[in-house]
Amino acid sequence: MDYISGLNDRQKEAVLHPEGPLLILAGAGSGKTRVLTHRIAYLIEERKIFPGNILAITFTNKAANEMKERVAELLGGDIGYIWMGTFHSICVRILRQDIDKIGYDRSFSIYDRDDQITLMKECIKEQNLNKDIYKERSILGNISSLKDAMISPDTYINQNYNDYYRRNVGELYALYQKKLKQNNALDFDDLIIKTLELFRADPMVLDYYQKKFKYIFVDEFQDTNKSQYELIRLLADKHKNLCVVGDDDQSIYKFRGADITNILNFEKDFPNTKIIKLEQNYRSTKNILNVANHVIKNNSERKDKSLWTDNEEGNLVVVETLPDSQEEAYFVANMIEKLMVEGYKPSDFAILYRTNAQSRTFEEVFIKRGIPYKIVGGLRFYDRKEIKDILAYLKLIQNPVDDISLKRIINVPKRGIGNATMGKIEQYANEVGESIYSVLQKLDDIPDLSTRAKNSIKGFVEIVNNLMRIKEQMSIKDFIEEVLKETNYIKELEKQDDIESRTRLENIREFISVAVDFEVKNPEGNLEDFLATVSLLSDVDKTEDLKNTATMLTVHSAKGLEFPVVFLVGMEEGLFPIFRALDNESELEEERRLCYVAITRAQKLLFITHAKIRTIYGNTSYSLPSRFIDEIPKNLITTTEESSNLGNNKRRLVNIVDRTKRRKNNTVKSQENKDKVQVGTKVNHKKWGIGTVVQIKNKDEDKELVIAFNEPIGLKRLLLSIAPIEIVKGD
Repeated sequence: MDYISGLNDRQKEAVLHPEGPLLILAGAGSGKTRVLTHRIAYLIEERKIFPGNILAITFTNKAANEMKERVAELLGGDIGYIWMGTFHSICVRILRQDIDKIGYDRSFSIYDRDDQITLMKECIKEQNLNKDIYKERSILGNISSLKDAMISPDTYINQNYNDYYRRNVGELYALYQKKLKQNNALDFDDLIIKTLELFRADPMVLDYYQKKFKYIFVDEFQDTNKSQYELIRLLADKHKNLCVVGDDDQSIYKFRGADITNILNFEKDFPNTKIIKLEQNYRSTKNILNVANHVIKNNSERKDKSLWTDNEEGNLVVVETLPDSQEEAYFVANMIEKLMVEGYKPSDFAILYRTNAQSRTFEEVFIKRGIPYKIVGGLRFYDRKEIKDILAYLKLIQNPVDDISLKRIINVPKRGIGNATMGKIEQYANEVGESIYSVLQKLDDIPDLSTRAKNSIKGFVEIVNNLMRIKEQMSIKDFIEEVLKETNYIKELEKQDDIESRTRLENIREFISVAVDFEVKNPEGNLEDFLATVSLLSDVDKTEDLKNTATMLTVHSAKGLEFPVVFLVGMEEGLFPIFRALDNESELEEERRLCYVAITRAQKLLFITHAKIRTIYGNTSYSLPSRFIDEIPKNLITTTEESSNLGNNKRRLVNIVDRTKRRKNNTVKSQENKDKVQVGTKVNHKKWGIGTVVQIKNKDEDKELVIAFNEPIGLKRLLLSIAPIEIVKGD
């Protein structure tokens, strides 16, 4: 079989590379998997390399299986002798053979996340530490990062001896490792760390595998962390036939420990490295690639390359400015409906955003429009645990006989009210024919409850009763914030301080945005109306066919995927690039790489949208376009009014304009007095009361007011055209 037919010149060069280290810089959509599989097949069939002398490492089981299938298809036979799999699966094979040489039994267990949490709970208890301060998930996240960086417990303790909290984390790390050893168990990070330990402890084992693996392949090399890189370096040290494939412009997993310097400095660690750049893209149009190239060239931490294609010129990239975040969602829905008339299917569309919380607005609009969709890498907004929890609190407060909602949240956050206690309460409620909340008001009548359980329940009932009393006195947004405060829901998540808890906090803040939107549209609406509206949005038919649906996902989740039509939404400063990256050049470059990944997911059409005003995490603010938009030459972009290649492409703004007018009429009083607002004017805000205008700035055709309200509200920035304020008479 000819293993180079159909390949371009650079791909052929990579497949036929003779000996020595090889760095393949594979741009987005450049056919890297094809090159890898053809090179492996070429070595076996043409160079007569024994398959057992080949090691191929990937990051996911899916990628490993795809590689196996393609190599097997090329060779037309069994490839069982090739060692092909993820870092973890390869290390398990090595450790099952020789882990006894470092004091473990070969029948070691591999602990999953639940096992790790159980073990860490034991450690925290044994160290007599406050479990409210030392959260299992947070501590395990710290330990995982330390293992990736190959930092031992003793080293960490010595480095942080004068920091009480960190020193205790180090002590927990040491105890955790001790208990793992006692249980003859490893966690996932240990699989790599213990393989490295084995190689250092027994040079004969290392020598065996160095001789065995004459040719080593590593996919997605830009995603490797320090320990993974060290493993590869050791294994390849004898033959130096290491072929790594990756793209420094797609290194977006720093938060997981990925170290971009592994690929940037590869040839320093492996002298005489042959570097081959795969720059021909088979996925996107010329215009889309030009946009991607102009954005990414602003990064300094990269190897120079520029994607090109023989594909058609294609449409100009559409950059659309929308009045606000909701109109952004309507714009996307309108364009999808229009393009479906022109022959596109729902599955051709992807909506990419920086954070999961952004999906909510699009979900609501898609539900109203009947556009089928699925969420990748996350649950639908209203299916997320934290949203269901908060809704359960609100439903119980509005409707105390809702036993389902009560049972969901009576021990959330944890109050020591277990299943056994709830079983007794529920049984008694059934016997007397009352709701659970009703019988909780008379705890002494319920048999067999411990004093501790009664005290915990009394605290819960007191919170709910108090919230019931004040629900009519506050706006819905303020009331939800009060619920979150009184129940300690936010406080508990903040204590955990890991990626999962931070994501949950973002989603809760976005739920507050739901309340803000509801109040703007329904000034007279109450909690009951709000819950009814949300129920209609969340009670979607779960049995719909998910095969032919539009896809909503974060840019991180989109890596490796491609779609005919991509909507890259929320392209605003502070959102994309994310706010925390604005004053950190390294973080900003990672955000730009993330933007590059997003752009290169598009095959035929790319829409980039940003809103002038965005309500997210409960705050409404004026937004500036992302700096990444400014990095695109004007001749490569258009707006929908200018784009003639999409057919009859007039923007369908009638509904948008009407809705915006209605919103303004609902929220802004004394429109005729707008011109009278000046610095020093006293105004009355619908929620925040009396305030004084202390600054006015021109914003496009609008004005931004800075208004000083009484504490705890303080200074607020509002756009004059939509601010729900009226001038105080006599001012």
